[in-house]
Amino acid sequence: MLESAEFLTPAQIVAELDKYIIGQHEAKRHVAIALRNRWRRLRAAPEMRDEIVPNNILMIGSTGVGKTEIARRLAGISGSPFVKVEASKFTEVGYVGRDVESMVRDLVEQSVNMVKTRRKEEVKVRAAQIVEEVILDILIPPVTGATGAAPKPALGFPTTTAPGEVPDSDQELNERTRERFREKIRNGELDDRKIEIQVQQGGGGISVMGGAPGGMDEASMAGIQDMLGSMMPKKTRKRKVTVAEARKLLLDEEAAKLIDMDEVKDEAVRHAENSGIIFIDEIDKVASKSSKGGGGPDVSREGVQRDLLPIVEGSAVSTKYGIVNTDHILFIAAGAFHVAKPSDLIPELQGRFPIRVELQSLTKSDFYQILKDPKNALTKQYEALLQAEDVELTFDDEALERLAEIAFEVNSEVENIGARRLHTVMSRLLNDILFDVPDKIGAHARILIDRALVEERLNDMVRNRDLSQYIL
Repeated sequence: MLESAEFLTPAQIVAELDKYIIGQHEAKRHVAIALRNRWRRLRAAPEMRDEIVPNNILMIGSTGVGKTEIARRLAGISGSPFVKVEASKFTEVGYVGRDVESMVRDLVEQSVNMVKTRRKEEVKVRAAQIVEEVILDILIPPVTGATGAAPKPALGFPTTTAPGEVPDSDQELNERTRERFREKIRNGELDDRKIEIQVQQGGGGISVMGGAPGGMDEASMAGIQDMLGSMMPKKTRKRKVTVAEARKLLLDEEAAKLIDMDEVKDEAVRHAENSGIIFIDEIDKVASKSSKGGGGPDVSREGVQRDLLPIVEGSAVSTKYGIVNTDHILFIAAGAFHVAKPSDLIPELQGRFPIRVELQSLTKSDFYQILKDPKNALTKQYEALLQAEDVELTFDDEALERLAEIAFEVNSEVENIGARRLHTVMSRLLNDILFDVPDKIGAHARILIDRALVEERLNDMVRNRDLSQYIL
């Protein structure tokens, strides 16, 4: 998440999206306004705050034009809990399959993980200090009381007492030895030393066989299982690991002990309710075709829409972390709408997505920019992969232009899968190189991808009109 991301203006949000997504300026503007409006609502007059509802967005456009990426990057910019679901995977209540409320439960789970990670980071320094003491206690057990005995050598640190000196007590010697070892631990000098530690066993949850009893939903069952699991004693087992491994294993356990899970759950629920984003893909797959009569699969599709309606309108959903109100969750739906139309959705659901944005098909120029400009451009990804082998890979502009042209032509000849076509093209172009490194192409090699090489490797993609093998 960006620093002070919640204070970004709409123009700044669009600028951040521009770093990863080419074109689609209208869609970016709408999601930027929606994100800023959430910040504005939380600072509105208290009497109006609950009355302001989000303007949910319906994105219309072919696959691969950036619908999912816009929503995902928006969540990343804002640091909001985000889940992506496919409407076609849901079934009407009463049928076997996922119910629509599961998307809210997934969102809260994501929110809990985010809050827990942040809280653990906040107590990381304190947890590290505790872990250091635990490791020290294993290496140099503390002296619990004065024994009056003569000092003993400790782990390679013999004691010498000059004539006339009073010998150190065991406790004083132990403290000095612990300090020496503390420095060694901090300097990493003992990272490879093996020690035996106690770690909590995973998978200690309780499973109820036979499914939930009648009338009890999934969330209630999960809550009961969590409660029963918390009442059971934690099982531990001994493991022999290096000091470096012990530090990692114990750090997570100690950090978890320092955070208050009740506070985490309360904050996570509030975070999900006020900042959560649910992206519903393939919404067109549950739209009933206007040309069909009532019956057949359209009945089930309409049932899913009616189940979605209360969630999007605003309702209370039971989760294992408590009741979650969906009134202020931002819903972004998307679909290609090649067969069905947005107007084929039931009118009530249409009304809950007042902002409609049509994303544009990608041009040759868009493909060229996608290959060159974004921070996560495919070319930069392949350069980074080969850099791991100390091989320098570069692309010249003419090669990028030809790659963009080929991707556009293949999309025109076969099914248009948008920017995903670039993955096919780049994979075919570079597979031989990726295979030959490092056996035939060794470290410190320099590889230039120019137009001639692109033509040589990809010319048959353009000549061959039977392009079915290139469909993803």
